[in-house]
Amino acid sequence: MLKQMFGYLICMIPVILIWFFMKENRYKYLYILRKTWRRDLRGILMVLKAFARIGISEIKKETVPKIFTRIANKTPDKVAIYFENETWTFRQLDDYSNRIANYFISIGYKKGDTVALLLENRPEYAAIWMGLAKLGVITALINTNLISKPLYHCISVAKVKALIFGSDFSNVVYDIFPNSQDGIQLFQLNTSKNDDVQIRDDKILDLQHCISNQSTSSPEIEINLTNPKDKLLYIYTSGTTGLPKAAKITNARFNFAVTGIHYFVSFEDNDVFYNPLPLYHATGGMLTIGQCLLFGVTVALRKKFSASHFWTDCVLYNCTIANYIGETCRYILAANKGENDVKHGIKKMFGNGLKKDVWIDFVKTFKIPQIIEFYGSTEGNTNLINLDNTPGAVGFLPFYLAPIFSILLIKYDEETKQPIRNENGHCIKCEPGRPGVLIGRIHEKISTHNFDGYVDAKETVKKILKDVFRKGDSYFNSGDLMVQDEFGYFYFKDRTGDTYRWKGENVATTEVELVISDIIGPKDVVVYGVEVPKNEGKAGMIGIADKNRTVDKKTLAEGLKSQLPAYAVPLFLRIMDSVPLTGTFKMKKTDLQREGFDINVIKDPLYVYDNKKVDYVPIQKFYLDIINGTVKL
Repeated sequence: MLKQMFGYLICMIPVILIWFFMKENRYKYLYILRKTWRRDLRGILMVLKAFARIGISEIKKETVPKIFTRIANKTPDKVAIYFENETWTFRQLDDYSNRIANYFISIGYKKGDTVALLLENRPEYAAIWMGLAKLGVITALINTNLISKPLYHCISVAKVKALIFGSDFSNVVYDIFPNSQDGIQLFQLNTSKNDDVQIRDDKILDLQHCISNQSTSSPEIEINLTNPKDKLLYIYTSGTTGLPKAAKITNARFNFAVTGIHYFVSFEDNDVFYNPLPLYHATGGMLTIGQCLLFGVTVALRKKFSASHFWTDCVLYNCTIANYIGETCRYILAANKGENDVKHGIKKMFGNGLKKDVWIDFVKTFKIPQIIEFYGSTEGNTNLINLDNTPGAVGFLPFYLAPIFSILLIKYDEETKQPIRNENGHCIKCEPGRPGVLIGRIHEKISTHNFDGYVDAKETVKKILKDVFRKGDSYFNSGDLMVQDEFGYFYFKDRTGDTYRWKGENVATTEVELVISDIIGPKDVVVYGVEVPKNEGKAGMIGIADKNRTVDKKTLAEGLKSQLPAYAVPLFLRIMDSVPLTGTFKMKKTDLQREGFDINVIKDPLYVYDNKKVDYVPIQKFYLDIINGTVKL
């Protein structure tokens, strides 16, 4: 009864505000409120719960390791993680993390040091970084797809003292550290079922052997980890330009993100959460595993996503909640085509990037009661969530709460790739229905609205817009184009800047352009993303100015494969007489993107990447299959 009365009281506040302060469009706003009040009330109550929990944690100055230790002590025998044939309890997870902590104390690691982690999904992943976090050591979570220069960059930019890697990645690690380790201590963890995996270099330490005799008790050292603003992890993001950037994840940010999702998804104590997504990204490594570490939710891990095993895994582990990214839902649909009665116990799924058409088909085919789509970058403060199953919407924000949360859209010039400013030099808010760039007000003293930035301070500055609506204010620039309708729903449109998203990963075009230039020499090169029918995101396409057609396509393909992760290798190639330029001599990517790889429009030679031949071959033979979605890309 009290909860109902409290809800009605909250609902009356916007009605009063509309009636007295919005006289011009009074009835329009009342109509919108009548349509959305149930959604808004539910969202407000969840926000209040989450903020109350976060506020209490901040008052107590709780860090992630402190919260986890409390959970492990409270439910030591509860299953924390299912993985293949293994079952890890919270006691086992805590014991392993303590062995890690005690070993790294013994060799002199201290608060503020950094260790890189290159490992596939497995229980040890969370236990390793949790053990390091107990000392105040920061863990840099490395993308397991990276090779060569991008991999070395991610390790070096974080200024790590050590690299822990799984034996499955020994070859790529040995490739970047052939002779010298650059002062970085290497630890190998045997992740193979074969116990006889050999370590090639006697300077590389066997992590399991190192920790085997360590105590499972909490570290016997006083660590001054009383500030939630202490750095916990580095999670890499491609952002809009250049090589991957290490985003700083503090204890407070981790706690805020995990707590928000916990209350919005409405987890229960007996839920089992299925995660096939990589633990080096925020969705898997923060929002998902965080439910286990901070709230005691059982998580079922899969080493790598498999569409054909998705539902069988969910049944095997009795999962009730699962996560997704847009691409995985399309793959699951394709793998279960024609199966109208798939048995499972999933009640809810949450994730991001799910397009409207796939959303509707997925829910209908697999009878999922609730899809909870969210939006939020790894490092940003522009967080949105969709609670009421509205297909295609990434979240909502009621008009009367916009001033409080300070998340909005501003007008953007696609040619200059800059926000449009008025005669006073200020940005211009978008009206409902008009696309704009999503930005969020930065409040340094409020953890939920702060922007902690990257390890590289110069990259942090690039993401901040100054003097947006008044002199001295600061906003985080998400780099994402969206549209907001009159009911407050946000819909993702595209990414701005020199980037595209393919196979669930962001690709910075400048990084790919630099690799191409190294391979083919001094020619004009442009890389951009193009839409491919029946596929999520945008595939990479190369435009090369080569009037005499001298580029060796085979050499180009082999060079790209050896220096870039598979998802970053462009799928299409266009050989041109010259690259179109603007009046200020900038490459006109917009026109090239609009033409895509359409053979009916483009007269230049077009090629598609053949993964088996490792070559770019003429597109004509495969064109219709690509358009119809019958060929696997």
